[in-house]
Amino acid sequence: MVGRMGLTDGVFAPNIKFMNNLVKTFDARIGALAEADGHSIAAIIAAAGDVALIIDAQGIVRDIAFNDGDAQLEESRAWLGQVWADTVTIESRAKVEGMLAEVREDGVSRRRQVNHPVADGPDLAVAYTAVRLGRSGTVAAIGRDLRAVGQLQQRLVEVQQTLERDYWRMRHIETRYRLLFQLSAEAVMVIDAHTMKVVEANPAAAALFGAQARGMIGKAFPFGLDAAGQRAATEYLASIRTAGRADPVRVTLTAAGRGATLSAALVRQDSSTLFLVRLLPEGSEAAATSSSANARVVDLIESAPDAFVVADLDGRVLTANRAFLDLAQLATQEQARGQSIGQWIGRPGADLAVLLATLREHGVARLFSTTVRGEYGSTAEVELSAVAAPNGEEPCIGITMRDVGRRLATGPQGARDLTRAVEQLTGLVGRVSLRELVRDTVDLVERHFIEAALELTHDNRTSAAEVLGVSRQSLYVKLRRYNLGAAQPDTEVS
Repeated sequence: MVGRMGLTDGVFAPNIKFMNNLVKTFDARIGALAEADGHSIAAIIAAAGDVALIIDAQGIVRDIAFNDGDAQLEESRAWLGQVWADTVTIESRAKVEGMLAEVREDGVSRRRQVNHPVADGPDLAVAYTAVRLGRSGTVAAIGRDLRAVGQLQQRLVEVQQTLERDYWRMRHIETRYRLLFQLSAEAVMVIDAHTMKVVEANPAAAALFGAQARGMIGKAFPFGLDAAGQRAATEYLASIRTAGRADPVRVTLTAAGRGATLSAALVRQDSSTLFLVRLLPEGSEAAATSSSANARVVDLIESAPDAFVVADLDGRVLTANRAFLDLAQLATQEQARGQSIGQWIGRPGADLAVLLATLREHGVARLFSTTVRGEYGSTAEVELSAVAAPNGEEPCIGITMRDVGRRLATGPQGARDLTRAVEQLTGLVGRVSLRELVRDTVDLVERHFIEAALELTHDNRTSAAEVLGVSRQSLYVKLRRYNLGAAQPDTEVS
């Protein structure tokens, strides 16, 4: 606080009677207060608020004290010599005049908020309390800066407005959801995952079960299904709760007397977990659309360039597409159906067992390298990806196979790729005999060093033969064998 109250001590001459009326709680210390001089009282007034004004009997500001370093409060220096009521906004003048009237009558005024206009910003809000000093009519107005309170109030209003907007947005979302839920032609129920009681059911679900929608709320699901359907629904929802997903199951509705497909999704809301259950009756338009979509998927899989096989959990073929029949050199699906896929895939008794064990443990296998053997002796290097679907009506596994033989045949060239090429050959262990592996490795290394010598001698075959320590004729034979450029004698003089 910077004090500028330079008036004489006579302004602050103690008025014992007035002080007794003003500070009744200080009766025990009145003697100490009566001994205070003008400088001490000025310091007390300056320290009592964020801004303090000394106003004479005519209402003119004669002195001022305020917090140092505050730009807006520093502008209050311009109030010196002005009538106090002229330093505030129009709506605050009546408050200033009221405080001065209360001071003249009672010696002290009530606290009131007034606003001082600021040239380049919002009004400066100050809560003043006016106190009469001595008998001359001089008044001390002690003020508290309310800008921090105003900012908090503004933030509160903004938060309230944000909450109001969010509330109405959620109301609109809920309205749209309920309209969609009620008007949907598909039977949909919301079920509590812990109690298995129906929380909500739309009219389509009520019609499917032959009941009222409100009458279904609170009932424990499954209901309205035959015994097999109840077991299937219970196991299906348990799988959804545990794994998060499962293949839809077929159930029979006792009221409608027809089958339906039951599917569900797990929804978490705050601390509760819900099932969103959907029932699709057989023969409905939605079921027909679903069947049409499934038919398109089957057609695409049949025409896919990668082989695709559906087998049971023991690896016996249920169906296969055209690409797999080509790899296995089969004419029709009937030749493959019911046979173990291990008859064509991998090492007998090895690769298929590893693949099935991986699917049982993890449910999925990716980039499993193996070989497909054709009925007439052809072989193809393939990469398998497989997934298990153990929870459907007919548990099965799906296997895709991609022929990577052409990719492997294009071996890496040059010195920098020798290590990578050897690693690829190592991956053939168990699928190719040791003699073939050694022969291919020797050829790979020999070709690599010939290429390195040609690169070192800038393709001078005579110099390359000398670097390798072989005759030129021997080098030309190897160049022809590995198809490394034109294997003709050099014409330059060595």
